[in-house]
Amino acid sequence: MTEAMVFGSRLDGTGGGEPLATLPEPGDADHRVYWVHLDFLNPGAQTWLRSVGIEPLAAEALLDDDSSRPRALELESGLLVNLRGVNLNKDAQAEDMVGMRIWLDNARIITTRRRQVRSPRQLYDELEHGQGPENPGDFLVEIACRLNSHIEGVIDSLEADIAAAEQRYGAADNPGYRGEFGALRRKSARLRRYLAPQRDTLERLSRIDSGLLSLAQRNALREEADALMRFLEDIDLSRERATVAQEELLNSLAQKQNERMYVLSLVAAVFLPLSFLTGLLGMNVAGMPGMENRAAFSIALLMMLGCGAGIWLFFRWKKWL
Repeated sequence: MTEAMVFGSRLDGTGGGEPLATLPEPGDADHRVYWVHLDFLNPGAQTWLRSVGIEPLAAEALLDDDSSRPRALELESGLLVNLRGVNLNKDAQAEDMVGMRIWLDNARIITTRRRQVRSPRQLYDELEHGQGPENPGDFLVEIACRLNSHIEGVIDSLEADIAAAEQRYGAADNPGYRGEFGALRRKSARLRRYLAPQRDTLERLSRIDSGLLSLAQRNALREEADALMRFLEDIDLSRERATVAQEELLNSLAQKQNERMYVLSLVAAVFLPLSFLTGLLGMNVAGMPGMENRAAFSIALLMMLGCGAGIWLFFRWKKWL
């Protein structure tokens, strides 16, 4: 069942780890804590999880593709934790979150995922260099810290995108707007929707009085919960900035359109009576005045010019121009 394990390590208690070549057998005699990272869609991983001796509720939760919502559950023999991270895989949207399921007890750490998550690989590399977690509590703190670090990077990128869009469309008369602010608002909303439960989960973990978590580790988890709260506040601010910028842009576009319509209305108001005069004088009926007067055309022109001038003066008097 080696192919069921993405990677694994046996912690030495000082920050280092010994890579695992195979999945530990049930009833493993080595007293050192081991960590295995599994792809739960693999049938071998499913078989091993159901036979390794963890509580059935935890085993099924680690294999459930629908239970990715962040949560923390204290069971009799350990902790079951679901966390989320931003999707940093190739050709993926960051707000399309990836789930990570974690089981912790005194003898083992089991993590499962469906799509690749970067944070476990980073911890595994640190174990190889002797700078990783020393125990299950440390592991939980470190994984939460790295997930938050990736989230912070995505939020910084979101804020940069909003600032660039504000600069691009804020002052210039740019007709190329294609709804960038709306897309950024939707991205912010999705990030907040998926991350808000994670803050509650970290806060709950910081209050669990378990032998797996020391006071220092609970305080560290509380700090990560506070950091996530700041990220949520930054997301709210980004969404508000995008909303305000979009409203200002749409108002600006509407104002410019109204100005153009206003000019067209004034032109139509000036030429409407002139069109009436030309239509009236253009009728082919007997008795039209000026039919035999050479000066009639000039007189008609002067009448129309006077009419146009009178309309213009009227508009100026009413302060419409």
